Amino acid sequence: MTSSTAHDVIRWERDADGIVTLVLDAPGRSANTVDAAFTAALDRAVDRLERERDDLTGVVVTSAKKSFLAGADLRELIAVPRERAADFLAANLAVKRTLRRLETLGRPVVAALGGSALGGGYELALACHHRIALDAPGSEIGLPEVTLGLLPGGGGVTRTVRLLGLLGALPTVLLEGRRHTPREALAAGLVDELAADPEELLTKARAFVRANPDAGQPWDTEGYRIPGGTPGDRALAPRLIALPAQLEKRLRGAPFPAPRLLLATAVEGAQVDLETALLVEGRYLTELVTGQTAKNMIQGLFFDLRAVTARRDAAARPARPTRRVAVLGAGEQAGAIARACAAAGLDTAVTEATEELAGRDVVVVAAPDEADPDHKAFEHVAAALDPDTLLCATSPAVPVARLAEQTGRAELVGLRFAGPADRARLVEIVRGPATGDAALARALDLARVLGRTPIVVHEGPGGSFVSRVLGRYLAEGAAMVGEGIAPASVEQAAAQAGFGTGPLALLDEVSLPLFRRTRGGAAPHPGDAVVDRMLDTFDRPGRAAGAGFHDYDAEGRRTRLWPGLREHFASAGAAPADPAELGERLLFAAAIEALRCLEEGVVASVAEANVASLLGVGFPGWTGGALQFATGHPGGPPAVAARAAALSAAHGERFAPPPLLAAKAGRGAVFTDG
Repeated sequence: MTSSTAHDVIRWERDADGIVTLVLDAPGRSANTVDAAFTAALDRAVDRLERERDDLTGVVVTSAKKSFLAGADLRELIAVPRERAADFLAANLAVKRTLRRLETLGRPVVAALGGSALGGGYELALACHHRIALDAPGSEIGLPEVTLGLLPGGGGVTRTVRLLGLLGALPTVLLEGRRHTPREALAAGLVDELAADPEELLTKARAFVRANPDAGQPWDTEGYRIPGGTPGDRALAPRLIALPAQLEKRLRGAPFPAPRLLLATAVEGAQVDLETALLVEGRYLTELVTGQTAKNMIQGLFFDLRAVTARRDAAARPARPTRRVAVLGAGEQAGAIARACAAAGLDTAVTEATEELAGRDVVVVAAPDEADPDHKAFEHVAAALDPDTLLCATSPAVPVARLAEQTGRAELVGLRFAGPADRARLVEIVRGPATGDAALARALDLARVLGRTPIVVHEGPGGSFVSRVLGRYLAEGAAMVGEGIAPASVEQAAAQAGFGTGPLALLDEVSLPLFRRTRGGAAPHPGDAVVDRMLDTFDRPGRAAGAGFHDYDAEGRRTRLWPGLREHFASAGAAPADPAELGERLLFAAAIEALRCLEEGVVASVAEANVASLLGVGFPGWTGGALQFATGHPGGPPAVAARAAALSAAHGERFAPPPLLAAKAGRGAVFTDG
């Protein structure tokens, strides 16, 4: 095999059969990325392919990295301002012209995917005539751009619609942004073959080239029709009409522009020729890239999440790794923690007896705290353990500082899962005043083994970060009920603001007694009186009891808002509430508390605050997190401070801008760890 080093990002190799292998191999980087250097190198490589076409048998595109090709350089995308929209669109169309030249080369082109091909990486594969994926663990294939507020703009929408049809491409590949394993990608039609090992991958790729000298794209053949038809086809039109309604049902009015524009891109593009469809796609992508929502989502859901995960993975490995875990408790949370540990391959036992805890690396106490208000059980548990066994408390109503004082243990942390432990993505590691570095390292290692994203927090008045920020969201929703606002309007306003679950439904899930116990030293809130009345007067503690702000059936499914809310809390003659203002109150209530937590050192970084608010609180994804909400708000922190002051004047001191916000606003600064 002869080789040329003319292209540093894409290596050119040609064998004796005239098959050129383009090896993606960005120097000095662990992964290939669709950045300016790559697109320039690809353009040069296609130039050479066109010059030497008559002497070529075909082309194989592969990678020297563990992955095939990542998507666009997000740092480049997040920096594109609105005034550079025309330049961005021109650059996008230039890349598409290069890919179009590749797929119309007149020689077979095969993508040999030796690892993950996501976003722009898979779009390059789509511009090839045949796609073969290595059936490797951890490899992912797909177009997840919508999860970051974008759409596949390198031909991904245009080509998947022509490959799979509108109904084949839209629901899962495009609108959900699903990441497929190689076998799932084969079943979905995203790849054509699988290979068992790297050698077979290249062997199959070259075999396709030799067997298919006239290979081309199906959409370039005469008489080609999009599978399932175009929007104007009578058979497809009725089914297609349902897609916008299904999308709106899922979004519930929340301000996520990407799915809506993606749907428009696919439908409009299916009605025109391919070149025009690529232009439509580019224009809609440009609108998203230069808008604020994508910048928010990229910051919070990519850069901040990556920073938090990197800290977890960089933490020193403890001298005593976690292999044997005991979960003390018999409730739902204890079972969920045990399932999470067992799924991670840990030797896991669930018990209610302290005498069965010896020899365990970690003991997680998930017993209901209301049965032990003085936390005496922890003293008995601590006494039964080896001195270096890590003791974890899960209840947000159990102050870690008090437990440390009672037990005298440095090997003690709070371990707070944001939701059922077997499904929660985030875990708070609460560090008490006596928690040692060794205990912290072991807790981080446990989070790594469980595959959870951890944030290290301290407790302040009202609890740790998630309990405080979530508590303010829930309390504000309850306060609205107390003001006589229709409960359905409260829940709808939360949905339209982008929260996954309304505050009243979430109060029921958390349970009103737990909410009351965890509000602890937090400042009084008008929502507290509503919760007290729901418990003390109406005996409606939440979903587990079948009665809360909502009614529930025998299986625990929500059936309706409790009619008594209107009877007991409604204000006669009250003016209809503005859903936008209600949603704004919910957003500001949570964001202001997140700012206070950063100010007080409850959470140590902007990235951790954003990630914890997104994964732990359910703060709307379009904001990029509670602090990115302030940065990305129209007008930035100064406008947020001004609006907070106005809300404070209208609704109470709880909305007053914290000093940290006022200081940022005064300097014209934004919230960043940089």
